[in-house]
Amino acid sequence: MKLEKTLVLLKPCTLERALMGEIISRFEKKGLRIVGMKMMQLDDAILANHYSHLVDKPFFGILKASMMRTPVVAMCLEGVDAISVVRTITGSTNGRNADPGTIRGDYCMSNQQNIVHASDSPESAKAELNRFFCPEEIFDFGTLNIPRLYAEDEI
Repeated sequence: MKLEKTLVLLKPCTLERALMGEIISRFEKKGLRIVGMKMMQLDDAILANHYSHLVDKPFFGILKASMMRTPVVAMCLEGVDAISVVRTITGSTNGRNADPGTIRGDYCMSNQQNIVHASDSPESAKAELNRFFCPEEIFDFGTLNIPRLYAEDEI
C-alpha cells in the first residue's frame, strides 16, 4: 500500500474566522486520515525557513506578521495521492480565482489570507513535515479504515 503524507497548516485567518472544524471536516469527509495534529505559535525562525523562497520579496514582512497573529494548526494528512488530493480540495492559491466547492473558493477572497497552506510536492511535503513535526508526533494506526476508503487494487 502506498499512502502519502502531506502537511496542511490552518492559517491564522482560519482560526480568527472560527473555520477550523469546517476545514478539518472537509479533509476527513474526503477520506484523508489525520495522523498528526497540533496547535503552535510560529516564530521568525520557522517562518524564515518555511518561506525561504520569499524572504527577499517586499511582501515578506506582511506575510510573516499575518502568520504570527494567532497560532496555526499543523496537520499531517495521509491517503493515496494525498498531496494532489489536498491541493485539489484547497483550490487555487488566490481565493478570488479558486473554483467554487474548493476550500479557498468557498471561504476566501485573498491570495495571502487563503485559509490553508498545503505542500505542493512529495519533496516539499517531506521537508515541511520534518519542519513542523517530530517523528513521535505522527502516528501510524494501521489499516483500520483503509478497506472502506479504497478498492483492493488501489492499495
